[in-house]
Amino acid sequence: MKDRKTRRYPILMSVAILAGLGLILAAAGFLWMTFMPGNFLSLAANRFGVLPVEGVITESKDIVCDLIRFKKDDAIKAVILRINSPGGAVGPTQEICTEIKKLAALKPVVASLGAVAASGGYYIAAPARVIVANPGTITGSIGVLMQFMRVEDLLNKIGIQMEVLKAGEYKDMGSPHRKLTEKERQLIQDLMNDVRGQFVAEVVRGRNMPAQKVNEIADGRIFSGERAKELGLVDILGSLEDAVNSAKELTGLKGEVDLVYPEKKGLGIFDLLGAKMLQQVARLLSSHTFPKISYLWTGLPGSILSENY
Repeated sequence: MKDRKTRRYPILMSVAILAGLGLILAAAGFLWMTFMPGNFLSLAANRFGVLPVEGVITESKDIVCDLIRFKKDDAIKAVILRINSPGGAVGPTQEICTEIKKLAALKPVVASLGAVAASGGYYIAAPARVIVANPGTITGSIGVLMQFMRVEDLLNKIGIQMEVLKAGEYKDMGSPHRKLTEKERQLIQDLMNDVRGQFVAEVVRGRNMPAQKVNEIADGRIFSGERAKELGLVDILGSLEDAVNSAKELTGLKGEVDLVYPEKKGLGIFDLLGAKMLQQVARLLSSHTFPKISYLWTGLPGSILSENY
């Protein structure tokens, strides 16, 4: 009996030690997550949200969710948009802009423009209380773009003919298998003028500029950050740090603040198997196959749009 009890002591001791280590690690993890700067669980009173918007805007879901999270978090006193984007599809761009305006009605929003914040990239910056850009930031490009791929000559060469049945004169307008008619071209131009007007109206509201002045520069031109400041499209020439300082002035906060970034999404098994890459390829092919109206500046290689945080 005594030997049996003696044999149990090392086992019980080992279990107790492991349990103690587990509690210590759990406590340490909680403290790290709580007090580490830039974490959503930080208990620090002075916190600014920083939302990176990078690359071509093709969808809005993740960015909108992050904006809502920042809006609902009472500990977040202001939000800084770190924009490095040439713009993208009109719908997602407008959805992001709408959510930014809701946020800006409750908390100060500052836009920090990186290497590029052109077309739709500038569109989402327009509602910000303050826009900060580097002197060499590429911005502006206020306008609308629609591109069509035409493959009728290629199909003719390989002996393929397309036959289309439709109910509605303009149902296949923009088809890659034929040229646009003059009536179709005018209809599309009217559509683009309408969507351009929406862009102009957003800049007029956000920047409190006369519509005539915005219309004069809303011809797709790009500007340096320095020139954009002269035109009234930018408030301050500076870096992300200057944007943080602007947010401090708007909130009246002094001293150090925690910068809180959205949680980075982990890679799932399908991402590791290449599904994410295939999805991107499919999206790229569809964007060139089907006509799409965009707030997009197309003059820049994608490599310059990458920033690490």
